[in-house]
Amino acid sequence: MRRVPAPPLPVPRPGLRAWWVTTVLAVLALLAGTALTVSGTAAATPRAWTPEPAPMTTPWTDRVPVDNPLPEYPRPQLTRPDWANLNGIWDFAVTSADAGRPASFTEQIRVPFVAESALSGIQRRITRNDKLWYKRTFTVPSNWNGRRVQLNFGASDWRTTVWVNDRQAGATHSGGYDSFSYDITDLLNGGTNTVVVSVWDPTQTGSQAVGKQRLNEVTPHPGGGIFYTAASGIWQTVWLEPTAAAHITRLDMVPDLGNNRLKVTVRGSGTNGHQARVTVSNGGTTVGTATGPVGVEFAVAVPDPHRWTPDDPFLYDVKAELLSGGTVVDSVGSYTGMRSIGLARVDGVLRPVLNREFVFQTGTLDQGYWPDGIYTAPTDAALRYDLQKHKDLGFNMVRKHIKVEPQRWFYWADRLGLLVWQDMPSMERTPDAAARTQWEAEYDRVIDQHRSSPSLVMWVDQNEGWGQYDQARIADEVKAYDPSRLVDNMSGVNCCGAVDGGNGDVVDHHVYVGPGTTVPSATRAAVLGEYGGLGFKVSGHEWYPGGGFSYEDQPDLAHLNNRFVGLLDGIREVRMPRGLSAAVYTEITDVENEANGLLTYDRQVVKVDEAGVRAANRALIDASRSPAAPVTLPTGQYKSLRVTTPGHTDRYARHQDGAVFTAVVAGGSGALLKSDATWRIVPGLADSTCYSFESRNYPGEYLRHRDHRVYKEGGSGDLFRADATFCPVRGTDGGVRLSAYNFPGQYLRHYNAELWLATPGGTHTWDSPALFTQDTTWAVDAPWAP
Repeated sequence: MRRVPAPPLPVPRPGLRAWWVTTVLAVLALLAGTALTVSGTAAATPRAWTPEPAPMTTPWTDRVPVDNPLPEYPRPQLTRPDWANLNGIWDFAVTSADAGRPASFTEQIRVPFVAESALSGIQRRITRNDKLWYKRTFTVPSNWNGRRVQLNFGASDWRTTVWVNDRQAGATHSGGYDSFSYDITDLLNGGTNTVVVSVWDPTQTGSQAVGKQRLNEVTPHPGGGIFYTAASGIWQTVWLEPTAAAHITRLDMVPDLGNNRLKVTVRGSGTNGHQARVTVSNGGTTVGTATGPVGVEFAVAVPDPHRWTPDDPFLYDVKAELLSGGTVVDSVGSYTGMRSIGLARVDGVLRPVLNREFVFQTGTLDQGYWPDGIYTAPTDAALRYDLQKHKDLGFNMVRKHIKVEPQRWFYWADRLGLLVWQDMPSMERTPDAAARTQWEAEYDRVIDQHRSSPSLVMWVDQNEGWGQYDQARIADEVKAYDPSRLVDNMSGVNCCGAVDGGNGDVVDHHVYVGPGTTVPSATRAAVLGEYGGLGFKVSGHEWYPGGGFSYEDQPDLAHLNNRFVGLLDGIREVRMPRGLSAAVYTEITDVENEANGLLTYDRQVVKVDEAGVRAANRALIDASRSPAAPVTLPTGQYKSLRVTTPGHTDRYARHQDGAVFTAVVAGGSGALLKSDATWRIVPGLADSTCYSFESRNYPGEYLRHRDHRVYKEGGSGDLFRADATFCPVRGTDGGVRLSAYNFPGQYLRHYNAELWLATPGGTHTWDSPALFTQDTTWAVDAPWAP
């Protein structure tokens, strides 16, 4: 267990008076060599405002500026040099849901932190009976004269209406996870302007996408399970931006490695008669450039592309220009990573392939919750931190679970090198027609806003049947809308009443603790969308002390480490060779009363041994690239299983009165003992790529584990066949380890002369770590009774 050091203190900044004074508050990290500068940050008048006490403090809780939180440029794949941040202190009020604008705003809130959070300064439960109201003033810089002014919202949950100078700006926006904008130029007055925002959020009492939000108390409390505190209102950056009347609104970029090119669609507003020019460069050197029509895909040559991978997340700079004749009327910066994702048969097994190569995807479930900001990370460094910890622990993938993060989160995934599975947040219940229309439209907008991120490799449509409907149709439509990525029609098709649409690119099981026996089909790769859930509560770092739960509590950190590494080893040794291609561990951090994180909820403590976990993940990834020859046993032959533990190498597995033990067997031993110590190896009763061991003198009875103990038994049915099937794994000194087919990572072990199914990191006496590998390694010898 390692405690996380506090981040370095930020560099002091001069106070801002007139918000239009250009001040470099933060320099966006280099986009493959191109820096994005921040200018014209809008600061509200300083107020007597303080945050509420956070139930747990992260290393960044006290480092959030009052008047300028999250000052980084919020849209890294479509950048312009001029912009103004409206984050900070806004006037605030709460009315009944059906009320109009309040006469007075008697509170203040720090945007963009939700009203339920401590960092907002409100920290109050919001229900469907409430409407949130925000107000602040701003002045447009004089050097923006002659340009259109866009008012942008990263995200606001859920139904948002905006007024500027008492006139409504466009239509009310419905959606909690997608960004939206208004051209407010014609609403401005040339002096001090007032913006008012109302938000209504029914959370799970409505029919919209809600994810894991629930109307619970906002301070720590028992219960909650796998659902967490609601997040109502503005929760991502609000900002102003000047544009030309004709301007670029989006870049859709699809790498085409097979043809050494980047396919680009430049989308815009007011662009009739305009052309677009796109330039791809590397370190200031132009790689390729091309011109094409706005709104129509064209290609830019990228000769001999430097491929983006998790180990080498190389990013090219991209510049897109809008041309009127030969004049540039708008220009934006961006970046791209040249990579491909798809399915292919690898040694006869259907696998996801990155850049045409199979790389096992090992990652965690990332809920994206914070004890101080709930839905919003306190700082950009905090947002980056969780992704960096994935890298530190050796993971190459992350599943963003039932939430969509700000675009800067994707930027960090792109830059650090993590494959992303992106869930569409679920609805609470089976939706009616109107809710379906809303959910699908919001999903399309989420796809549009993140479709150019190289890290994003799979869309996850639905989860465990939550709000499920039309699974097959939705998967087909998502695939048609974004054919450049994989699609998972349902994560956890084996769980909780989920109905598998039967299509998409993967068959996805949830198995706790796992890793289970998921296998590919003729058309879909096999993935483990959730497994693990190993829990350990760290005193002093619990959200509600004593209230935490997990899928399998660990008595101490040694057991946690051994158990987790054992799961990773079981995937590498047993499940990957039999077709598993990806696995998502639950989870990267504790979340409220879930105590199964690799880190505590406050990000103050890393529970596991980073080096050990990193080595296990690295071994798994390396094995997928250079798989070892499978371990095979001679079927149809009689053999004896000899102990390899030093000092006990004269002992063999034998049955006696129905149970299985080890006993010394020698040339002078009796015929019955020799027969009891002889087994016929046959193809596995549950899986013919594994093996079963039939008693020589009791044909039809097999080695079988039951409640961890190993017996010689006959039987039928799926459970018996699975219990009587073992998959071979290479052991030490030429020996073989026998993993239970239905409990990968648990091995046949002799302990005190008895045979048990033993678990690395387990808590039973027969799971003892002493001599574990030796005790679970067997020599397959000539039979004592041919």
